[in-house]
Amino acid sequence: MLLCLGLSYARTPVEVRERVAVPGKDLPDAVKALTQLEDVDEAVIVSTCNRMEIYASSPSPSTAAAHVDAWLRDRFHLGSEIEFFQHQREDAARHLFAVASGLDSMVLGETEIFGQIKDAYAAAHAAGTTSRELNKLFQESFRVGKAVRNNTSIQRGSTSVGSVAVELAEKIFGDLRDSQVMLLGAGDMSRRCAQSLQSRGAKGIIVSNRSHERAVELAAEMNGTAITFEEWPAQTAHVDVIISSTAAPHTVIHPEQVLPALRRRRGRPLFIIDIAVPRDVDPLVHDIEGVYLYDIDALEALASETRQRRENEITQCLAIIEENIGSSPLFRPHHPYPPQRATLADST
Repeated sequence: MLLCLGLSYARTPVEVRERVAVPGKDLPDAVKALTQLEDVDEAVIVSTCNRMEIYASSPSPSTAAAHVDAWLRDRFHLGSEIEFFQHQREDAARHLFAVASGLDSMVLGETEIFGQIKDAYAAAHAAGTTSRELNKLFQESFRVGKAVRNNTSIQRGSTSVGSVAVELAEKIFGDLRDSQVMLLGAGDMSRRCAQSLQSRGAKGIIVSNRSHERAVELAAEMNGTAITFEEWPAQTAHVDVIISSTAAPHTVIHPEQVLPALRRRRGRPLFIIDIAVPRDVDPLVHDIEGVYLYDIDALEALASETRQRRENEITQCLAIIEENIGSSPLFRPHHPYPPQRATLADST
């Protein structure tokens, strides 16, 4: 039987989420450790900037949930004030299907999460921690996620955290064609930001990354400029917006790196958008006069506007999910837990 236990942006702030983030390189060992727990037969960990969720198969979901909860608190040194949400059986499947469909995202209908779930499942499968039940569950989640996107308009508008970050920059400056933007990080999130910036006609894009080759590659795609990671603090004097999304396990932007540049900015404000988890920017940067720092949770206001525009699509999306729950071989009448009707609350 299925179990899902975790936390997400909906009820947990970024300062807590970053403490429980599981980097991709650590996923194999982490899922293997989970399957060593009592009553945990299979396990997948989905860890993104907005959530950390554990999916497990167990003969006793309630017992397994207690062991997984204790494992998380011990691994990440969490106190009792941190509460994990929990779903069992069909409700666990409903939740995963909603996540894969972009219904449980900060940006309703976002596209990144679908690939992130695929990567998480692939890592667990390669580590040997999935078998019949989770293999079937995740394959079904991919099919449902595609059906929702193909048969509804849930993706219309800004469908990624990166594009919402760019919308925030646009609201701050108006026309981005007069702005210089620097991207720290050259991964998928930075690539999406760069594409959104390019579509808005940003005057200049600078890319900096620890792997300079990747910075050069991304900058070339965007007709931008690549600089080494050591050079970015000096460039702060010349840019209007910094969007940071590195994969560093610690902060990479500190007050002492920003302060010298401000003296050369002659009063021009600097906006920093931190969409990394763990966060890239030391929160003390926000206290510097003339610097305006937004972390990923600050994007929720824009995401909420998108959600309101798409509420009419949610009912249709939930109907597709419920249809698949009802027809799934995982939930044929071999146990006494009939499916419950999904509601809007289930997807938020």
